[in-house]
Amino acid sequence: MSLFAELTRCRAWIEAALALSGGTHTFDDIVSAVYAGHMQLWPSENACAVTEIVTFPRRKVLHIFLAGGDMQEIVNMDESATKFAKANGCSALTIAGRRGWKKVLNENGYVESFTTLTKEID
Repeated sequence: MSLFAELTRCRAWIEAALALSGGTHTFDDIVSAVYAGHMQLWPSENACAVTEIVTFPRRKVLHIFLAGGDMQEIVNMDESATKFAKANGCSALTIAGRRGWKKVLNENGYVESFTTLTKEID
């Protein structure tokens, strides 16, 4: 399936997540960022996530910016996201979102730091 088709298929999940993100982006902003390579789309059958590599002065992290759809499918993306992060020189994954993510991602190695969950990787 083409990138455009996947973005279109995932649009409802992306827009639902954006509705909780404080008005920082629109769906069109996400599409533009994915096409430009600034963000990555992680589609699955019944869910999707959007990530971005954030480079700080002293470290690089893969930030899980948005996620929507079936919670278990999102959690199942963690292994491939961790591999992608390592391959791109990241030392951690982060996710900012509702506190409910803490319960779901705790067993995957994420810990709450402020309102952001962080998972250090080797």
